[in-house]
Amino acid sequence: MKALCWTGVNETSVEEVPDPKILNSHDVILRVILTTTCGSDLHLLGGYIPFMRSGDVLGHEFLGEVVEVGTGVQKHKVGDRVVVCSFISCGKCWYCQNKLFSLCDNGNPNPAITEALWGFAPGGCFGYSHALGGYAGSHADYIRVPYADQGAFSVPDGVPDLTALFASDAAPTGWTGVDQAEVQAGDVVAVWGAGGVGQMAAAAAQLRGAERVIVIDRIANRLQQVEQHIGAETLNYEQVDVAAELREATGGRGPDVCIEAVGMEAHSSGPAYLYDQAKQQLRLQTDRPTAVREAIHACRKGGTVFTLGVFAAVVDKFPLGAVMNKALTLRGAQQHGHRYIPQILEHMARGELTTEHLATHVMPLDQGPRGYDMFKNKEDGCVRAVFQPAG
Repeated sequence: MKALCWTGVNETSVEEVPDPKILNSHDVILRVILTTTCGSDLHLLGGYIPFMRSGDVLGHEFLGEVVEVGTGVQKHKVGDRVVVCSFISCGKCWYCQNKLFSLCDNGNPNPAITEALWGFAPGGCFGYSHALGGYAGSHADYIRVPYADQGAFSVPDGVPDLTALFASDAAPTGWTGVDQAEVQAGDVVAVWGAGGVGQMAAAAAQLRGAERVIVIDRIANRLQQVEQHIGAETLNYEQVDVAAELREATGGRGPDVCIEAVGMEAHSSGPAYLYDQAKQQLRLQTDRPTAVREAIHACRKGGTVFTLGVFAAVVDKFPLGAVMNKALTLRGAQQHGHRYIPQILEHMARGELTTEHLATHVMPLDQGPRGYDMFKNKEDGCVRAVFQPAG
């Protein structure tokens, strides 16, 4: 079959790779209908996640049709149209039983790497390096889905493919941040990053009853999407003093909840960005925490800061003093999508959640390398490049 593979730093190629096979009774095999790039894939592409091997298949956000079913699968049959959570969780361990699905003890068959980095290993993730399980990704004609009864969800009739696709990762990641940050009705919520995850976090905050939701970015067409399709307010950090604008919007207090949806390659217009970029390039730190620092400083006293953007390991100049002295709650998580995907699909079926606009560029899988270039460089207003393996 064809697959889009990582072949080196900033290099991808469409290759012929072996078809996936049922390995365990709880597996299904999907024919991939749609699969999309995600901002966190760029960390793999750029070599910032150092556990990739040439030939690894990329992609973790996807929707497909079931073509083969393991003997132990009970919820799915051949022909089902399903969206799959990007994180792989068993549904049986202590973490899954407590609905902390991305922390699953059994989803990652290579736990030693992340145990050494972080103390304990999270679950596995499709197409996201050998640190998170070494699973083949979704930028391919077919994919094996382990624990399919837990991680694959039937798409309701009437929900288009291009809508349901983003119930795989972008939407449940946004839902995770808003729910775990305990956004309340009447809150003011600020979101750093107007990509797919940031937009979905803003949408989730609005559905939860936030009084004002303010999204911060520098890219005009993404901010326009936020205003047009999500209905949230926007700030362009290259044009305004974000901290001053947020204080003005909140009677001088600052937002109740600040959600960082940018991650380890954050941009900024200030000197801190140059400092972070230089240290990251010299491998003196693994991540650029510019947006995290801004969120911590902007948040009101006693508020909550939540990191949804992907970070790898260590950062410098982390404002721990602000966290302590302002009595902030600081949290972060990969998505617990198994908890949120059913309600997200219900919102989509009722027309309450708009996602199709994220798919600015839809193309055959053969054009995957070009799609990644457009996505990385934000050419032609690319927010997400979506691949159709069947062409």
